[in-house]
Amino acid sequence: MYDRYPCPDCGEPNGHEPQCSHGRASRADVEKAYIDIISRLMVSPAPGDELRDTADGEWSDLHDDAFAELLSAGLVEMDGDGVFELVPLDEAHDPVDPQYDPLATIFKHGSVPGAHDNAIFALVAWYEARGLSWHETKERVIDWLHETGAWERGGFEEDSPREVLAKKKHVYEGPGNGDGYGWKNKAKEAKRVIDRHTGTNSRPESGTKRTARSN
Repeated sequence: MYDRYPCPDCGEPNGHEPQCSHGRASRADVEKAYIDIISRLMVSPAPGDELRDTADGEWSDLHDDAFAELLSAGLVEMDGDGVFELVPLDEAHDPVDPQYDPLATIFKHGSVPGAHDNAIFALVAWYEARGLSWHETKERVIDWLHETGAWERGGFEEDSPREVLAKKKHVYEGPGNGDGYGWKNKAKEAKRVIDRHTGTNSRPESGTKRTARSN
């Protein structure tokens, strides 16, 4: 599962973005919303109405959005009868990897010349905020550079991906350590360049909300 449950609206694992719809929710409130859902589904699969009724306490908009985040991250799925169940961890998407824009576009497409600095800054800050070590952060970003074709697209002054990441260690160790300081603004700037490069219009910066309401 998650090392730290992210706010299901703004994606922050600590606190909230200024315009977050759940800005008044405490860290304990966010964690409880996820745990209410996960603990019920650990007992057995359940339809949406039963899931809502068995939450520990009143089901709220925060529960709805936490449920949508679990669905988007591939940690919960719905079968053809409208019954929800937990996905085995070895089959689920890695919840550490970004699922929402602006960072999802960078993660899935890869960077392009003119976006490299902001894109790598954003990914390093994102992984740092999710509790990854510097070694794991570095290896994930190096793999991403190769797997998305970003390195092969060129536009780097450095001779290797490892040299690129060595110059970004200050982001991991910088002010706001543990909070992913600055990742969202950097990701927005990188996404604009990537969208221009691919001819893609900017997509909404949050996933489509799905709730546990039954059909």
